[in-house]
Amino acid sequence: MKLHADKPNNLNTVTSYGPGYIEINLVRHDQSVLVMPEGPVEPWPVARFEDLEPAHFDVLLDKQAEVVLLGTGNKLRFPHPRLTAALARRHIGVDAMDLQAACRTYNILMAEGRKVAAILLVEPVVDEA
Repeated sequence: MKLHADKPNNLNTVTSYGPGYIEINLVRHDQSVLVMPEGPVEPWPVARFEDLEPAHFDVLLDKQAEVVLLGTGNKLRFPHPRLTAALARRHIGVDAMDLQAACRTYNILMAEGRKVAAILLVEPVVDEA
């Protein structure tokens, strides 16, 4: 059953994801990104959840988002409230979920016309040799 269009016109859409990468509009990114329905996909300067700082979230204050999706990598982790306090003060919701769920949720909200921002943490692939 088709619930929404495969790719809304001219909007940034997550088209694929996997270990060590995310693909937006068929362009592969091997590092973490900040994506919104419109505008450029921006590199996100964090590769590990443990490295998150309040300043990483403060840049979202001027993005006009209603909600921020935090894709925390391969597993669900919740950021400490001090990291997102500035967003909370502006009544901008932050929802944490694993990367796969964040990608799916972003596409749904974006297709509905919501003002959503997604921070998608792409964790480096670790060779187990």
